[in-house]
Amino acid sequence: MAVTERDVLDALRHIQDPDLKRDIVSLGFVRDVRVEGAVVRLEIRLTTPACPVKDQMQAEARRALEKLPGVREADVRMTSEVRGSAATDKTAIAGVKNLIAVGSGKGGVGKSTVAVNLALALSSSGARVGLLDADIYGPSLPIMMGLSQEGVQAVGERLIPPVAHGVRFLSMGFMAPGDQPLIWRGPMAHKALQQTLFGAEWGELDYLLIDLPPGTGDVHLTLVQSVALTGGVIVSTPQDVGLVISRKTLRMFQQTRVHLLGMVENMSYYLCPHCGERDDIFGHGGAEKAAASLDVPFLGAVPLDRRVREQADVGKPIVISDPESPAAVAYRDIAGKLAQQVSIRSFETPQVTIVEE
Repeated sequence: MAVTERDVLDALRHIQDPDLKRDIVSLGFVRDVRVEGAVVRLEIRLTTPACPVKDQMQAEARRALEKLPGVREADVRMTSEVRGSAATDKTAIAGVKNLIAVGSGKGGVGKSTVAVNLALALSSSGARVGLLDADIYGPSLPIMMGLSQEGVQAVGERLIPPVAHGVRFLSMGFMAPGDQPLIWRGPMAHKALQQTLFGAEWGELDYLLIDLPPGTGDVHLTLVQSVALTGGVIVSTPQDVGLVISRKTLRMFQQTRVHLLGMVENMSYYLCPHCGERDDIFGHGGAEKAAASLDVPFLGAVPLDRRVREQADVGKPIVISDPESPAAVAYRDIAGKLAQQVSIRSFETPQVTIVEE
């Protein structure tokens, strides 16, 4: 007897999404099933192009289908449909599916570097990504993105974010280029953040990462009161003092009902570029232990690497300038885990989705 569509779906019910804990058929991931004699063609549409198990799932589906009697070939195409977690009420930014705040308890932990490289890692996977530098008093992202001399164009009263390395980008630093400080009181900072959020043409984005100032303050409160964030990411270093202060930002997110997507341990360890020996200069594993104790996902650890700083200083972040380096590999792995947490969150929050081929 010829293989039917029902046979195909039954064969695929044994494949589970590892994060959502349900099979890919009941999740609606299997699309456009066609049986053409001994060839089965179909699409598996995942929740993010950054899915770290995409290749594994494709291979598993092929094996399951080729075991069916009469099937000679299984053509399994992998696509993505990023679901939105941002609320669809009046506070939502039109076209932006997920807003992710990146924060830290104190300065000097590499939060902005992490935010930049995560944005580029998500973009390189095929996602549509934006990056907002909301660090009003110390905006460093224009330099890292290679846009330190870039002016912001406007159409009418709408800002047009420039594009760097495939990522749409806005920064408070564009308002005071060079070494000019932004000497603003709270209400001015509030107005500026509102303008970059709602007064910009962000277009259709899967993820908008927002790099917050260190600590807690006006910008954080403005953000959580203005938009429904998908969640927040905390960047910390391994040593105890960094972790204690990072907990303050974590508690701020919790008290303002922002979902915690996870923690990142930056400058986790040092790899000697000459001999490859590892040295835990600042200790190791502190953020992972803290995440476990607080029941927050641990997204991963990034090594201390001089090239991360050097490449950021010339506007070519490590993810794109040296994609095979240990730091770049770590960033891509963290970006994949972050995308997983966003997908989990999106299934917990019902909304209208937009299909991306």
